[in-house]
Amino acid sequence: MHPGPLGRLGLVVHPVRDTVEQARVVERWAAEHGKEVVGLRADAARLPSTVTRVGEQEFAATVDAVVSLGGDGTMLGALRLVVGRRVPVLGVNLGHLGFLVELEPRELPAALQRISAGDFTVEPHLSLRTELHVGGERREAVAFNDIALARTPGRGTVTAALSVADQRIGYLRCDAVVLATPTGSTAYSYAAGGPVVSPAADALLVTPVAPMSGIGRPIVLGVDEPVRVELLEGSGPPVVEVDGVGAGELPPGSVIEVHAERDAGHVIRLDPTDHGRRARVKLSLLDLPLLPEEMLELVPKELRRGETTRAR
Repeated sequence: MHPGPLGRLGLVVHPVRDTVEQARVVERWAAEHGKEVVGLRADAARLPSTVTRVGEQEFAATVDAVVSLGGDGTMLGALRLVVGRRVPVLGVNLGHLGFLVELEPRELPAALQRISAGDFTVEPHLSLRTELHVGGERREAVAFNDIALARTPGRGTVTAALSVADQRIGYLRCDAVVLATPTGSTAYSYAAGGPVVSPAADALLVTPVAPMSGIGRPIVLGVDEPVRVELLEGSGPPVVEVDGVGAGELPPGSVIEVHAERDAGHVIRLDPTDHGRRARVKLSLLDLPLLPEEMLELVPKELRRGETTRAR
């Protein structure tokens, strides 16, 4: 159970998909229960006109819970918005596989009733607090999946020194360096051959992508071990990606410092056991040599239509 009534409910929606129908479900439910719904001004085109629009700062500081309408990317964005506030975030899947999101749109009304009654559990998630030192400039970023330094095509490989807890442990020469949370272990890091790490584990992953020399295997570190990546002279200028979102190039000499932070994000779980089972199935699908539409062809037509075969 999670105590405390909800007063102000925040909506975060997919940046492209039409989410108005699902947003109206949330809005109608909130009106019936005397609760206010707010969304971001940047999402106005995908929200009902009656939803209050606010800026990011007000949204992050005042919402009591968040409903994310989209896929895992939308969910990660919602977690970043309220990072550190321990605001519970519910994910509704309007995307494809979706590892973080739990609900299908049809399940949303019942889920809102349970959340209002406090009938849910919270799954805590690590974040990666990152400082980027570029020349004399200092920038900050936060990720719940991963921070990646990815090779810019035609500009050379990523060559970097890796230090852990102020101890130099080696160098990397590869197409990309991925620093991932346990949640992010099934994303970019997994595609690069990294291990699957339980979301309940306290760990930070460092995974080289297509290594050419230096460190060639993924490294699993403790959550209290800060990581420092320094781009060496002669390195190509990699693009920084924060949870898959580009954040500019880094020239040689740049330094990336990463600290893992426990309990930085709270994900609402209504049925953790069922969600875990679905996630394992989804993960196994990633390794199949078929596209989703090709797998559908393996299902009998009468089952695809929801029909049953009559006994003859």
